[in-house]
Amino acid sequence: MKYAYTTRGVCSVQVEFEINDGIVNNVKFTRGCNGNTQGVGALCEGMKADEVIRRLEGIDCGGRGTSCPDQLAKAIKHAMQS
Repeated sequence: MKYAYTTRGVCSVQVEFEINDGIVNNVKFTRGCNGNTQGVGALCEGMKADEVIRRLEGIDCGGRGTSCPDQLAKAIKHAMQS
């Protein structure tokens, strides 16, 4: 299933992704640090959603209390709860 999540407190404004059978695919951030967000998406490709959350949740960017990877973890968590 395809999801879109509006990010908060980071340079990116949205993250889109798919979760099928608990596997994350096609992660795409809108805005943000292009190379970094592409890298995060590529590293998460084909990974179990729970593992993505475990690895990315709580990562901080510049003292903001969140980051694009953390926002992806929040987005996946939200998607799995709905």
